[in-house]
Amino acid sequence: MGKIISISELNVEVLIDDAKVSYHDLLRVPLPNGGALRLEVQEVNGRMVKTIPLGSVIGLKKGLDVESVGEGLSAEYSDQILGRVFDSYGDPLDGRPLNSVHRRNVYDRDLDFNEIDINGDVLWTGIKVLDFFAPMQKGYKMGLLGGAGVGKTVLIKELINNVYKGCNSNSVFVGVGERSREGKELYDEMTEADLLDKMSVVFGQMGENSAARSKAVFSGLTLAEYLRDVKHQDVLLFIDNIYRFVQAASEINAELQNMPIENGYPASIESDVAEVEERINSTGNGSITSFQAIYIPADDLTDVAVQTISSHLDGQIVLDRKVAEKGLYPAIDVFRTRSNMIDVEKIGQRHYHLVEETIRYLARYQELEEIIAVLGIEELSAADRQIFHRARKLRNYFTQPMFVAENFTGIPGKFVAIGDVLNDVENILNGVYDSVDEDKFLFIGAIGK
Repeated sequence: MGKIISISELNVEVLIDDAKVSYHDLLRVPLPNGGALRLEVQEVNGRMVKTIPLGSVIGLKKGLDVESVGEGLSAEYSDQILGRVFDSYGDPLDGRPLNSVHRRNVYDRDLDFNEIDINGDVLWTGIKVLDFFAPMQKGYKMGLLGGAGVGKTVLIKELINNVYKGCNSNSVFVGVGERSREGKELYDEMTEADLLDKMSVVFGQMGENSAARSKAVFSGLTLAEYLRDVKHQDVLLFIDNIYRFVQAASEINAELQNMPIENGYPASIESDVAEVEERINSTGNGSITSFQAIYIPADDLTDVAVQTISSHLDGQIVLDRKVAEKGLYPAIDVFRTRSNMIDVEKIGQRHYHLVEETIRYLARYQELEEIIAVLGIEELSAADRQIFHRARKLRNYFTQPMFVAENFTGIPGKFVAIGDVLNDVENILNGVYDSVDEDKFLFIGAIGK
C-alpha cells in the first residue's frame, strides 16, 4: 500500500498509494531478515502518513514496502489474561504460549454517559488506615505517592489480596516506564505470595521506546474492562507510573514536530489524560478502581502534567519515609492523605467526626513533641498530657500486620471491618484504654479480637 520515505526513532513517514488509512490503524513492514515491524498511524496528510514504530527501527530503510494489517492494536479479551504478563502491545512476556480466544482493539471502549454509576458502593479494603482516613467508592481514582523503600509494593500486594478475598475480584497491574528489574521483582513477589493467578500484568519497560510507554496503559485498561464488563467484577487497576504516560506522549509529540506547550508537554495533554481516566469508572455491571503512582518532577506540584492528572483523581494516599523510619507500617502520612468520600453525606456523621477529632489529636501531638523535646513532658498541662498519650495510641493503632508479609514478620495478617475501626478509635479518644500501655496497640487488628 506504500513505501517508507523517512525514518527516525519515533516517526516513520510513509507515502501511500490510493489506500485509505485512519488514526490508530496498524501498518506492517516486512524486514529483509524475515521479521516484520508494526507501525501505528498518528497523522494522515493526503498521501503522507506519519506513524510511530512499535519496536526498534534498526533494519528499516527508505523504499521498503508497507502493508496494511487491517486492524488496530489489540489485547487478549478472555480468561486467558489471568496469571499472565504482557508487553505494551498485548503479546506475552512470560515466555509461555498464549492460546488466544478473542482479542479486542485497545481503543474500542468508550463508556456511554448512561453506563456510568456515580453512586457505587464503598470499597472497604480491610486496611484500617485507608478505610478510616481515605475510604474509597467503587470506580474511584486514587493517587499513590511515595518513593522507594516506604512499603508501596507491600501495600499494593495487600490491596490485591484483601479485595480478592472480600469481593472475589481480580486485579490488573500496569507498569509504565518501569525498570525491568523492578518488574521482575514484582513478578517473583506475586508468585511467592500466591497472587499472580489473581491478576494480569502489563509492562511497558523503561528501556523500550516511548511508544511502549504510551500504549501500556491502553492494553492494561482493556484487560481491566474485560474483568469489569464480561466477568462483572470490581477490579483494582494499579498504574505505576501514570506520569511516564504523559512523558511518552510528549516525546512522540516532539518527534512528530507538533508545537508543544509549557515544559514541552503536547497541546493535547488534557484530552490524552482524559482518554485514559474516563475509562476508569463504575458501571451497573462492575467497577474499575485505580491506584495511580505519580512521579512529581523536581517536586513541583504545580507542574502541568501533575495538575492535569490530579484534576481527575478522587483522592490521594501518601507514603512517607519519616513514618517508615519510625517503624510504623503502612507508612501513610495521614495529614496529606485525602479522599472525596470524607463527607458527612457519604460516610455519615460519626465517621466524619471521628476523622476530624483524630486529625486534631495527631496535629496537636506533633506540636507537643517539639515542646517535650525542649522542656520535658512534666511541663505539659494535664489536658495536653492526655492528648499526647491518646495520640500515641492512635498512631500505633493504625499500624497493621499484613497477610502478604507474614513470612517476614511472623505476625498473622488481619482484615479489620470498618465498624470495628470506628469503635476502637472512639474508645481510644474517650479514654477507655487510658490505662493500657501504648505498645499494646502496635500491629494488631481490631482491639479485643
